[in-house]
This record gives sequence, C-alpha cells and structure tokens, in this order.
Amino acid sequence: MKIKNLRWWVIALIALATVINYIDRQALSVLWPYMGSEIYPDKNADELKQVLGTVSVVFLFSYAIGQALFGKIFDWIGTRLGFVLSIGVWSIATALHAFAQGVLTFSIFRALLGVSEAGNWPGAAKANAEWFPSKERALAQGIFNSGAAIGGIISVPLIAYLAIFLSWKVIFVLIGLIGLLWLIPWLFLVKSPPVEHPWITDEERDYILSGQKTQALDDGQGDDGYAPSYGEMLSRKESWGVIIATAAIDPIWWLFIVWIPTYLVEVYQMDVKGLAIIGWVPYVGAMFGAWFGGLLAQNRIKAGWSVNKTRKGVIILGCLIMLPALLMLSNPGNEYVAVFIMAVILFGFQTSIGSIQTLPSDMLSKKSVGSLAGFAGMAAKFSAAGLTAAVPFLTAGAQYQNVFILGAALATIVIFSILVLCPKIEPLQAKA
Repeated sequence: MKIKNLRWWVIALIALATVINYIDRQALSVLWPYMGSEIYPDKNADELKQVLGTVSVVFLFSYAIGQALFGKIFDWIGTRLGFVLSIGVWSIATALHAFAQGVLTFSIFRALLGVSEAGNWPGAAKANAEWFPSKERALAQGIFNSGAAIGGIISVPLIAYLAIFLSWKVIFVLIGLIGLLWLIPWLFLVKSPPVEHPWITDEERDYILSGQKTQALDDGQGDDGYAPSYGEMLSRKESWGVIIATAAIDPIWWLFIVWIPTYLVEVYQMDVKGLAIIGWVPYVGAMFGAWFGGLLAQNRIKAGWSVNKTRKGVIILGCLIMLPALLMLSNPGNEYVAVFIMAVILFGFQTSIGSIQTLPSDMLSKKSVGSLAGFAGMAAKFSAAGLTAAVPFLTAGAQYQNVFILGAALATIVIFSILVLCPKIEPLQAKA
C-alpha cells in the first residue's frame, strides 16, 4: 500500500497532538478562576493568582527540563517512539489532576505534565527535518504551530462550557483520555522515517531527500551534515542566537496562555459564560499568524529569497507587529478591544516563532536538530517561568500595564539576537 503526500498526513497528526497538548495544559488556567476559590475559599484574588503562579512555574521549570531531555530522547529513539512516550505520559498526568488537593499535589502533577508535554516541540522539529525539504519546513512548522492556536481556540470555550455541567475533576479525566486515543492513528501511520517507510511513494521519498540540505546516507541511518557535540554546539554564536531569540519570545506566549482567563475575570469581572464567549478570540489571531508566517516564508523562498533573508524577514516582521500592540494593551478600554489586541499580538508571535523554530534544521544535521531545539526550548521555559512567577506581583490590584511593557522589550531582544548573533542563517560547518 502506498499513500500519496504522506508527509502532510504526518504533520497533520503532529498538529493534532499539539491541539491536544494545549487543551490539556489550558484546562487549569481556564478552570482556576472558579475552581481556585472552591479549593481555597479563604484566599483573595491576588492570593489565588500567587497559587496559580506557583504551580505554573513548577510546570514551566519541568517543561524546560523536558525540552532538553526529550530533545536527546527523540535523537536517541526516533520520532515514532518519542511521541508515544511523550503523549502517553502527559495524557496520564492530565487525568491525575483530578486527584489533586492543594499546591503540593497540583505541583507534582503539573511537573509530570510539563516534562512530558515538552517532548512535542523537539519532536515536531525533528519530524519536520526528517519529512520535509528545506523549502517546505517553515510551512510545515506553521501548520503544527497552528495546532497550539487551535488548541487555545477550542480549549477555552470547551472547558468553560463543560464547567457549567461537570465538576473540574471529571473534566481533567475526560481530556486526559483524548491523548491516549491519538496514539492509535500515530502508531498505525508513522512506521519509520521517510527513507525506509513502506507506504511512501518513490516520488515523494526522492522529493523529500533531494530537497534537504544534507542527504541521507546509503544505509539510511543518518546524514553527513554538521552534527556537533554539546560543547561545540554551545560554542557557536549562531546557537546562542537561536537560544536567546527563543528565550525572549516564548514568555510573551506564556503570558497569555497562563493569564488570559485570570486577566479577563479580574479586570472585567467576567463569568464563565462570558469567558466561553470571547476568551478564545486571541487564539484566532495565533492560528492565522502560524499559517501566515509559514506561507510567507514559503512564498519568499519560491520567489528566490535566500533562507537567511527569508527567516530574518519573517521573524522581524512578527516582532514589529507585536511591539505596538503590546504597548496598546496597557490601556485597551474594554474587554472586546483587549481580546482583539491580544489576537494581534499572538498573530505576530506565531508569524515569528515558526521561523525561529526552523533555525536548528537550517543550521545543523538531522542528528543534532533535536538537541539544539531542546536547549532553546529549555532556555525559553526558564525565562517564561521567571515572567510567570513575577506576574502576580507585577499585577497586584489588577494592574497589568508593566507586564505588557516588559513583553515589548522582549520582542526587541528577539530582533537583536537574530540580527547580531546569526549573521547568516545557513548550514554550519565544523570548526577547523
């Protein structure tokens, strides 16, 4: 049996995994403004934010460790089994939230969730490097990144609606089961990398391999590109350009992922029905931004732009979209304008992030893509954890202006790191 365009089926499954990933992680943020007061009836709004901030920081630190850990795991056991391990564990961890009773147990289950969910990103980067020629990678990255936005769009109204009828404990169990069901089509369809997959057509295999900057060896076990050791990888300024850009941009995303429901409830006194009605709007901007960034990069490369010019142009454009919108969010006027501005910010974020996440596969061999992507992801989660920990204190009394100004500063750092530390985005060569 042969399947045409198998690579697009693979990236579609990874995008679906990303949707599930975000439904699972968003559940706590959406439910917390209501379940938090049930668990801690004596705490005020600022104290409840500190509890959510604490368990969210635990999640992000665990996520950071998981990024580096799973980067190596995916390079070691491969994409197929790496995703089985990652999504299997995170689905179980999600269901375990139903048994949490306080900060300690929530932190334990969020830590398990964070470590395992982190595998989705280096795994997707590695699958992208394996299954797509260089000219299609930004689009493929945009497709799976849109899964994060679609997960946000779905999760907010879905979980808020379920909360009207079901207890928060039942909701965690139900969404945990979804990930386990995903394993069935994944194991059935993704049997091996494209070089030896029994269902890929010869034409598609040749198209993928001929379009990759480093070619598969005759035995199909790897490629002859630059695969540095950890020490050598971290001695390159280009690697630090990727790491710093990722670490600067990622907290902007997490600022909204963790705090949108709390912000809307605290600033605009929104109830669960109101959250279900408009809480999903920012993620629509993220979805379109992921598609726009991927299609723009593909269009520019087809038009003859170099990979260097394309990646930098798309990344900087996304940051320039975010900068004024973040400053405008300091005083939006009302909740409807606020969620629209958030949609613009997340549009800019997703425009940039797809090309940033593609940089490891632009620079390194497939043997090392997961490792650099994992290091960058780990740094990003540490920086996101720092901002998440600071939010309850920076926003005391429902004053959110300072964090939005800080977000604008982070977007500026992204531009600086890409322009200065990555003078030319191209396959790196071993040092003499």
